[in-house]
Amino acid sequence: MNADCQRPHGVWQFGGRKLETGRRTLVMGVVNVTPDSFSDGGRYLDPEQAIEHALRLLDEGADLIDIGAESTRPGSQAGDPTQARVSAEVEQDRLLPVIEGLLRARPDALISVDTYKAATARAMVLAGAEIVNDVSGLVWDEEMGATCADLGCGVVLMHTRGRPEEWVNLPALEGVSEAVAEGLDEALGRAEAAGIAPEAIVLDPGYGFGKRQKENFALLAGQSQLLRLGRPLLAGLSRKSFLRQALAERLGNGAVQGENLEIASAAGLVAAILGGASLVRVHDVASAVSAAAVVDALLAAERRD
Repeated sequence: MNADCQRPHGVWQFGGRKLETGRRTLVMGVVNVTPDSFSDGGRYLDPEQAIEHALRLLDEGADLIDIGAESTRPGSQAGDPTQARVSAEVEQDRLLPVIEGLLRARPDALISVDTYKAATARAMVLAGAEIVNDVSGLVWDEEMGATCADLGCGVVLMHTRGRPEEWVNLPALEGVSEAVAEGLDEALGRAEAAGIAPEAIVLDPGYGFGKRQKENFALLAGQSQLLRLGRPLLAGLSRKSFLRQALAERLGNGAVQGENLEIASAAGLVAAILGGASLVRVHDVASAVSAAAVVDALLAAERRD
């Protein structure tokens, strides 16, 4: 493997947490409390089912749980907190019983809340979540940076190009890795200006967020370039449409079934870890933990050599 792709060891530190990154891939399990997620819409809208699912993911080896209540799939109206299809009030009503119930059952669970709304971020961190996963990189709600700084929570900054309803009409993106690195560097600048501690930040390239199919693969191939930004990388490729499209092109549309898509997701996960990702965001935790264990052993052997 190219030494330039060597995953650095580091620390993700916020509140009372101090997570070592780079030695072992951290697995973030996804719980969608939505009726319209591209992956499992409606399955876990009921709080009890969502809590049960989160507990199962933890038992399967998830290091943290990412809970979201508004879909940001292509074509959705996410992006403007004042005009969003899912208001902050509805979002919080969906999230709160799941976060509270999960912490009652597993008080030591590490919870991330997937939101771009500052009001929701504040309410859910006060309820026990410790990380805010903002797909907009502090862009869609101008209060988010100051809110996260005040809360002292962990922050995931994702690169997003445009808003979901705009993605289908966006022009082709040239030099995708360089463009994403520039966008994430700007997000780090916004975080610094807001007073967010650098060690509290993880960066996400934003696979599928305003990138076309081949652009996502180009980004994955060049992901290690993002390591120069100095923060751990989180990769979320699980069940993404560009993986579905690659399967359909090779095997036909009828072959894009659940099992094949999970295999494709695991392959993407392996590539992302080899490209420097310290964390992965996944739907199928059991397969992700198994795949990550093998890649981690490979990277450890390379370091010894």
